[in-house]
Amino acid sequence: MAKTIRLVLDVLKPHQPNALDFASTLAEIDTDFRVKLTVTEVDKKTESTIIIIEGSNINFTEIKNSIEKMGASVHSIDEVEIVGDIQEE
Repeated sequence: MAKTIRLVLDVLKPHQPNALDFASTLAEIDTDFRVKLTVTEVDKKTESTIIIIEGSNINFTEIKNSIEKMGASVHSIDEVEIVGDIQEE
């Protein structure tokens, strides 16, 4: 089974939670997740961000649900890296 090991998302988020808390919440979804959040634009009520998530098996649905629970929305998946399941014979 193929596994997602890297996602780059364009996310529109409210000012709260702040970038540190937002990224921390996503990183806590799985013990091996690395999350990088870059704010690209600030508006009166929102922040446009690029979020890079790396891990051994990323579940997009779980990530998306967590983002939405924090009041944000995924605008697009800008990059994805997937590896196939390597089985020894």
